[in-house]
Amino acid sequence: MIVAEHLKGIGVFVQAADAGSFTLAGERLGISKSGVAKSIARLEEQLGVRLFNRTTRSLSLTDEGQTFYQGCVRALAELEGAQSAATTRQQIPTGCLRVNLPVVFGRRWVLPVLLEVAARYPALELDVTLTDRRVDMVEEGIDLVIRIGALDDSATLVARHLGVQKSVVCASPGYLDTHGRPASLEDLADHVCITFGRGSKIIPWLFIGVDGHPLSYPVRGHLSFNHSEAILDAALAGHGLALLSNWLVAEHLTSRRLEAVLPQAKTQGFPIHALWPQTRHLTTKVRVVVDELMSRFLQVSPWDVV
Repeated sequence: MIVAEHLKGIGVFVQAADAGSFTLAGERLGISKSGVAKSIARLEEQLGVRLFNRTTRSLSLTDEGQTFYQGCVRALAELEGAQSAATTRQQIPTGCLRVNLPVVFGRRWVLPVLLEVAARYPALELDVTLTDRRVDMVEEGIDLVIRIGALDDSATLVARHLGVQKSVVCASPGYLDTHGRPASLEDLADHVCITFGRGSKIIPWLFIGVDGHPLSYPVRGHLSFNHSEAILDAALAGHGLALLSNWLVAEHLTSRRLEAVLPQAKTQGFPIHALWPQTRHLTTKVRVVVDELMSRFLQVSPWDVV
C-alpha cells in the first residue's frame, strides 16, 4: 500500500510538472485541483524538499524538483515499458500512422527513428508532416505529435516526456581565437552576435538569473536570420556568437566545429513530448514508435553534450 501511494503521488507530480498547472493536471487525472495540490504537498513532506515554485500566475520546478522529475520520468518509463512488454509485445504494428513533427528537430532527430521503425515493420505505413504550426490532432486526424514547449492546450492529450531543449551560446573556434572568449553575460556587448529576427525587430537573448527570474540581454551584429539553421550556418562559418538549441548544435560541439561558451549562463529549458489523443486507445503502432523514441532519448539525451 505504501508503494502504491508513493507511485500515485509520483504520477500526480509528473502530470503537474508536464502541465505546468495543478488545474490542467487535475483535468487529465480526473481529480480536483485541490486533490492535486494535497498530493504534491504530501510528496514534498515525505521528501523533505520543495518541488515547485508557486505563484498566483505560474508554476515551475525548483532545482530539486527538476532532479526528482527526471528520475520519476525514467522510473515510470521503465514500469510502462515492462507493462507493455507483458501485455502487448506480441502485437505487430500495421496500418497508417500519421505523425506531425516540428520541422528542424523532427528532421534531425525523430525522422531517422521513424524510418528505422518503418523498415523493421513492413506492414506499417508512415504519413509524416513537418510543420512548426500547432496542429489540432483530432480535427486533422493525427495519431502522434512531437512537440517542444508547454502543453497548455493538452487537457485532452496524453503526454510522454522525451527530453529537454536548452539553449547554448557557441561560436566557431576561429572566431573565438580572434575575438576572445566571453567570461560573463556583460561581455556579450563586446562581441558580434548572430541574431534571430525579421526586419528591424531583433529578439534578445534570454537567460535565467540566480533568483530564477528571466534575464533579457540585447545583442547586436550585422547578420540576422529568421531561421535557426541559417544562424547555425553563419556560426559555423565564423561570423560570431550564436544562441542555439542544444539538439541543433550537438554534433558540431562534439566534432569541435563549434565551442560552447558561458557555461555558467543558465537558459530556460523547454520540454519535449510525444502526444496522442486521450480518447484514442494506445494502438500498437503508436506504442511502438513512442517506446522507441523514449528508449533513444530519455535515459541520456543524445543532444545533451554540454
